Amino acid sequence: MLGELNHDQIETLLHQELIGRIGCSANGITYVVPVTYAYDGRYIYSHSKEGKKIQMMRLNPIVCFEVDRMENMSSWKSVICHGKFEELHSNDRKLGLQKLINRMHEVETSETAMPRHAVADAHQNDAGPYKAIIFRIELKEKTGRFENR
Repeated sequence: MLGELNHDQIETLLHQELIGRIGCSANGITYVVPVTYAYDGRYIYSHSKEGKKIQMMRLNPIVCFEVDRMENMSSWKSVICHGKFEELHSNDRKLGLQKLINRMHEVETSETAMPRHAVADAHQNDAGPYKAIIFRIELKEKTGRFENR
């Protein structure tokens, strides 16, 4: 059976998953990339170093965010959201990073699971080409689908 997820099912999937995909476009190029994230009911929080996705989102902050859970080819859920990228600074940056740290601690399974570069950079390096970029996406529209046989 194919169907649409209701509001509560969409929110549950966004809260439960840890990896989603950001779709962004600028200068005639579309780019989709997986990210770890935390969700607070309004924003998706994530981190990155300087690179293609950050450059593209700065040029065009309107983005798409996708998350899914796939048990098998006939049992899956998927949520697609549209929103706006915002790079965080000062206190907002610290709060965003704390949300990410809290989320990673919930599911941490190894020393490499934490966004170590973001944690180190947040306390040691707030400038330069290698600093951690902490950002959020305000979700404006959410839809979800599922299949379950």
